[in-house]
Amino acid sequence: MELKKDSKYALLVPTSMGVRITPVNGQPVHSSNLFEMQATSAETNVASIASYLGLPVKVLTTFVKDSPIAQFIKSNLRSRNMDYEGPEVAQGDPWGYRHQFNIADSGFGTRGPRVQNDRAGEVGRTLNVKDFDLELIFGKEGVQIVHLSGLIGALSPETTTFCLEIARAAKKYGTRISFDLNYRASFWKGRDKELRESFTEIASVADILIGNEEDFQLCLGIQGPEAGGKGIEAEIDGFKGMINRVKEAFPNASVFATTLRQVINANEHLWGAIMLEGNDWQVIEPRKITVLDRIGGGDGFVGGLLYGILKGWEPKKWPQFGWATGALATTFLTDYAQPADEDMVWSIWGGNARVKR
Repeated sequence: MELKKDSKYALLVPTSMGVRITPVNGQPVHSSNLFEMQATSAETNVASIASYLGLPVKVLTTFVKDSPIAQFIKSNLRSRNMDYEGPEVAQGDPWGYRHQFNIADSGFGTRGPRVQNDRAGEVGRTLNVKDFDLELIFGKEGVQIVHLSGLIGALSPETTTFCLEIARAAKKYGTRISFDLNYRASFWKGRDKELRESFTEIASVADILIGNEEDFQLCLGIQGPEAGGKGIEAEIDGFKGMINRVKEAFPNASVFATTLRQVINANEHLWGAIMLEGNDWQVIEPRKITVLDRIGGGDGFVGGLLYGILKGWEPKKWPQFGWATGALATTFLTDYAQPADEDMVWSIWGGNARVKR
């Protein structure tokens, strides 16, 4: 995939930042007194792979003015080597704007994870293209890949318009577009027709499309995997058929990807991936991984896939690196992976967990 040369940023992500609070020691939320807090968003989870491995990343978001939570988030983004830009929105009264809270029980063993999203008054729902100079960002500074998420696309009517304008500007200036559909039923309630049209427009100009069977069916109206025989081979064939239908409907894209996950228990998963690049399939059959916290594994996969594309590697390495960065993310208490170097990731892919001295 040819990328725009002489760009200031390798990767750009529009997002709504919030905080995640998680009980310590893998305990449930309702029985805990002590919690850890981190800055979070799905889109910065993706971008962390590139930023920790030395590529220039920029975040477009919005902040609550004079908020200590906003200060906490900005400090975190700086620590992840990310530039950020966004307006400061006044909180207003005590019932005004704030950054979202994500309250997460990571689960343990036979007790599955539980996540509660508290997004009332979320400042990220005000994201507006008028607050950003897209000609400067895409035309003068330059961006190689912009990564859009269906979470932001469906967050509010304002963010839907925001993502559409970002996609149009990226297309105009030759920036490659990655779109992870990320369907959420609660976000789509009462907006199905509007969002189907908007997601279809973004998908029609995207170069990289990512999603599971639910995403492609409910966001874009693509028939899901057809029921066939039992076993992993039949499952993979079903996904290949679905991806072929997506490719036929959205011929502008040249890369299509999805992850495969089978949950044995909260700490043991079978983890795999499928990617179609051009006419070439790359299939990673599910392999066993040990999970500390599953949240962010899918974002880690996307981040690693995009990193491989940005580095100009041969396509077969893209999903391999993504598989490994996704697996890496599940070993962190943060919901984003923090790779020390590429070798750490390739050691995971190779199954080498020996001590490195």
